Amino acid sequence: MAKLTECLIEITRKTLGVLGDGVTRSTRFVEDLGADSIDCVELMMAMEERFEIEFGDDELSVLTTIAAVENFLQRCAADKPVVRSLMAA
Repeated sequence: MAKLTECLIEITRKTLGVLGDGVTRSTRFVEDLGADSIDCVELMMAMEERFEIEFGDDELSVLTTIAAVENFLQRCAADKPVVRSLMAA
C-alpha cells in the first residue's frame, strides 16, 4: 500500500474514530463509515492540516472516498512537499 494511502486511511480512522481494518481506498465516508456533514468537514480539515492544502467548498462534495482524496492530492497538490514525500515513498 502506498504511503499516501496509508496516511489518508490513518487520518480517516483517527478523525472518525474507526477501529480495525475496515477502511480501504474505496471506503465511502458517509455511506460506509456513517460520517455526517460535521464529520466530513472535520475530516477535510484534518487532511488540510496534514497536507498543508485547502479544499474548496465544491471539492468537499466530490471527495467522498480515500481514493478520491488521493487522486485529488496527486493532481492538485503534488507540488506540496508533504504530498510529494508520501507519493515518492
